[in-house]
Amino acid sequence: MKPTRAGTTENISVSMPAELVSELRARTGRRGLSSYITEAVRHQLAMDGLAEIVASHEEEHGALTEQEIETARRELFGEQDTRNIARGAA
Repeated sequence: MKPTRAGTTENISVSMPAELVSELRARTGRRGLSSYITEAVRHQLAMDGLAEIVASHEEEHGALTEQEIETARRELFGEQDTRNIARGAA
């Protein structure tokens, strides 16, 4: 069995609605589709991990306060992005 290296890729088949695929191809071109989807999956996995952290914290300590949420936003996104999120421009 061949060991896998960092950066090794694997071809997979994914079914998606045709209109979504058309929109993706229009945005990325055929060659950029895999990269775009890879980054979208990485982002979603990171968001899932954050959700798990929050759920674990809230299970142990109760719901996060608005102040704790605002502090986390500043640490994650910086002051400027926090203002944009508050205005709904994220």
